[in-house]
Amino acid sequence: MAVSKDFLQYVLDQLWGWGNVHINRMFGGAALYQEDLAFAMIVNDIVYLKVDDTNKDKFIAVGSTPLKPFKNNATVLSFYSIPPDVLEDADEFIEWAEESLAIQKKRNRQY
Repeated sequence: MAVSKDFLQYVLDQLWGWGNVHINRMFGGAALYQEDLAFAMIVNDIVYLKVDDTNKDKFIAVGSTPLKPFKNNATVLSFYSIPPDVLEDADEFIEWAEESLAIQKKRNRQY
C-alpha cells in the first residue's frame, strides 16, 4: 500500500496550478487535501478521487475501479481510480479533482 516519493511529487506537480494542496500520509498511503477536505487518496501509486452519484458513472464509464486499500479486498466505494490519461493532463486532472472537492464540500455542509 506504499506511495513512492517520486509519484507523490508528480501528483502534486500536476495539481500545482490549482492551489494549496497538502498531503497527510496514513496507513502507507496518502490523502490529498484542499481547504482541509480530503478529495483524493493515493495507494500503490494510484490516484483515487472522491465520488458520489453526481460523478461515479463517469469513472465507471472509463473503467475506473474502487479503492481497495487492504489485503482483505474490502472496497471503499466512495473513491475511484482515475485513468492515466487524466492524470497526465494537468488541466483535466484539476477538473476531476474540483468535482471531488465539491462533493466533500457538499457533504461537509450536511453535517
